[in-house]
Amino acid sequence: MTSDLTDDLSQEALSAALGARPLRSYAALVSTGSAAHAWAAAGAPGGAVVVAGQQISPRGHAGRPLEDPRGRGLGFSVVLRPSLPAAREGWLSIVALTALSDVFGEGATIAWPDEVRTAGARACALGVNTRVEGDALLWGILDVLVAEAPPPRGPLLAAVLEAIDVRLAAPAAAVLDDCARVCETLGRRVRVRLRAGTAPSLEGEAADLLDDGALVLSTAPGADVPVRPQDAGCLGV
Repeated sequence: MTSDLTDDLSQEALSAALGARPLRSYAALVSTGSAAHAWAAAGAPGGAVVVAGQQISPRGHAGRPLEDPRGRGLGFSVVLRPSLPAAREGWLSIVALTALSDVFGEGATIAWPDEVRTAGARACALGVNTRVEGDALLWGILDVLVAEAPPPRGPLLAAVLEAIDVRLAAPAAAVLDDCARVCETLGRRVRVRLRAGTAPSLEGEAADLLDDGALVLSTAPGADVPVRPQDAGCLGV
């Protein structure tokens, strides 16, 4: 059930900005991500979006809690139904990061696997959670929290959703090139804490990005290790 909000995140205000895009807007939710997953399970189409004026427990990459700025930011989740094999689910993170950097414009940088920054500070954080069955990717949920988004927020939301649609439809090589061009992680020596696996972390120079979303770490001369975003917990320098 949608809210009776009368502000810039009301169903009416957002529908005016988003047109016919499937939309659910709430005054408050535990998280837009959980609502979007439930909607996807019930058949929500790709591009459907859930927005909330306040989230009690918003979650980003690897399930980490995000700070909800309560009225100053913009929190939402989008249902994605790309034609991708399950092995490439991490590609959705590259698409989302590149799309968001497009929206924030000149000077925006990407911090793999989950942030877009402006002037060295986090402009937004994101998380991607997927539903996989065998080798098939059934759907993905992109959770986004923009740190500062003054009203009216509908035009910003519309711009982000349009940018995601454009990047999803673009050739992977072009998206990778544009992502790498503004990715501040590449070329740095970083430590990636893994969510699961035999080693607690990997350390090396961030050398490349792959079309499954992986960051390639050069851990030793001639030794390159790809780390997929869904396997990475947090990143340290």
